[in-house]
Amino acid sequence: FQSLQAALNGQGDLEALLKGGPDLDPADVVRRRNTLLRQFPDARWTLTPGEALRDGRATVKLQVSGSRTDGPTTYRLEAEQRLALETDGRRITGQTVINEQSVLRSGDAPLPVSLLIPDAVLTGQRYDVDVIFDEPLDGAIAAGGIVALSPQDVATQDSPTLQLGALGGGGLFKTVQAPYTPGEQTWAVLMVHPKGIVSATKRVRVVADRAQLTL
Repeated sequence: FQSLQAALNGQGDLEALLKGGPDLDPADVVRRRNTLLRQFPDARWTLTPGEALRDGRATVKLQVSGSRTDGPTTYRLEAEQRLALETDGRRITGQTVINEQSVLRSGDAPLPVSLLIPDAVLTGQRYDVDVIFDEPLDGAIAAGGIVALSPQDVATQDSPTLQLGALGGGGLFKTVQAPYTPGEQTWAVLMVHPKGIVSATKRVRVVADRAQLTL
C-alpha cells in the first residue's frame, strides 16, 4: 500500500501500479485523481489496513483530505473509502468498494455533522437517509436537500442541482427506496446553515441476499 499511497500523492507512476480489468480502469483512476487535485490542489491521500472481510479478503481504508479557497470562503474536504483490492503480486488488478462517503464543509469553524446512512440495503427496501447537525441549532434557520446521483454524475464528479427546503429537528431526515435490482445508489446532500455549508455524498450497496449486507 505504501507505493500506492506515494503514487496518489505524486511520488510515483500511479497508472503503472494498476492493471486494467472489469472493475478497474487505470486511466479513469488517474483522471479522477487529477480532477480532484484541480478542485483541491493540496489534497493528500492516506492508506491504512482495514478489517478483513468475512471471506478473508484484506481491505484498505483510503482517506482523502484537502481544501480550497474561493474568495473569502474556505472549503474543506474529507472523504474515505473502504476497498478490497486484488493484486497479481506487482499491480492492482481489481477493486471492490465496500463503503464510500465524502463531506465538504465551509465556514470558519467546520460544522460537525453525522451521516446516518446505511452502507448496504436489500433490493426494494425502504430505508432512512439522515444527516444531522451534531450541535443544536439554537434558533438558527437551516435549509437542505437530497438527490440521487446517476452513474454519470458519479463518474464525472459533477455537482448536482438540489432543491432546498427548510430543515426542522436539527438535520435532514428522508425515507427512500432501494431499486429492485442489485447495484448501488449514491446520494448527494446539501445543507445550508448560517455558520456555513455542508455537502455530503454517500454510496449505498444494494444487494439481493441478506448475507451480503455485512461483507
